[in-house]
Amino acid sequence: MPKMNLSHLEVSLIFAVLCSVVMGIVSKRGIQEQIQYGLYTFGCFIVALFGLGWLMYLGHG
Repeated sequence: MPKMNLSHLEVSLIFAVLCSVVMGIVSKRGIQEQIQYGLYTFGCFIVALFGLGWLMYLGHG
């Protein structure tokens, strides 16, 4: 099996996409609601990803 060299950012974005898709499908009934909620959770993941990244960057020195 070939090795994949992904950065932490790439893995985090893949995780955010997959979790958002699953949460959208599981949480809501209508397709429109699923899409809206999936996009909303993806946005929340991205904001948290960059927010925590900056906190770690600033805290590390």
